[in-house]
Amino acid sequence: MHPEQIETFLDLVETHSFNRTAERQGLTQSTVSGRIAALEAALGVRLFTRSRAGTELTTEGLKFAPHARLLRHTWAEARHSVTPAGEAVINIRLGIQSDLAPNHLADWMVGFQTHLPDCAFYVEPDFSAQMCRDLASGVSDFAVMFTPHPSPDLNFTTLGECKYKLISSETDRRKELNPKTYIRANFAPAFDATHRAALPELQGAPVAAGQSATIAGLLGKMGGAAYLLDVVADDLMATGRFRAVKDAPIISQPVHAATHLRNRTSKLHRHLLRVVQQSFKST
Repeated sequence: MHPEQIETFLDLVETHSFNRTAERQGLTQSTVSGRIAALEAALGVRLFTRSRAGTELTTEGLKFAPHARLLRHTWAEARHSVTPAGEAVINIRLGIQSDLAPNHLADWMVGFQTHLPDCAFYVEPDFSAQMCRDLASGVSDFAVMFTPHPSPDLNFTTLGECKYKLISSETDRRKELNPKTYIRANFAPAFDATHRAALPELQGAPVAAGQSATIAGLLGKMGGAAYLLDVVADDLMATGRFRAVKDAPIISQPVHAATHLRNRTSKLHRHLLRVVQQSFKST
């Protein structure tokens, strides 16, 4: 049994298609079929049934799937545990929502290094869906994100929320906002749902983006209006060029910490969680 076989099996569980799995993994369909056949031979059971409707797990496949996820996670942890990290004893891989990194990461890193001085840290700003995949597969150890994606292998803790503020270079009144110069922010599904309900007249904006830094750059060059993380909005307003749109709602976005279920009670992960929890208690 090889890690590649496990990875192909789990991808096929998601796609229900040998062709789609071959495309996603950059393999030929015959290679995918060969890996599944070899895995079935090693286990002595059939894992999938194939029909016109697609590829489905057998009863034995359903039983094997959680073990396969654990095998993948354990293999990734084993590989990372032997990655050189200077004098550090443990490598920790962190994911952080891209919009949170500029204003939170430095403070968190001070806390992480204070509580875990023997650890080396690798940080990857990303979006929630990818961070959940990385946690489930063992590529990442701990993440802070906007949108928890349900998974039987992940544990989520609500930390608090961050706030987004609508600013404009043209007006401080909502009814005077110009849809043609509005930049529609889409930071997460929860944010987007609130925005759609609160400002339906601005959903057809010609430009949309999902990071405050990107939107701030667009506003600085083009002017107009957009929602930004409150600290970013305050910085732009301090230049005197932008104003808060006073009758527009502040939009709150929940923030969550996530880790693999098997790590939720470990001392190391409790330290990581306490550091990020403290930062939200102080805001």
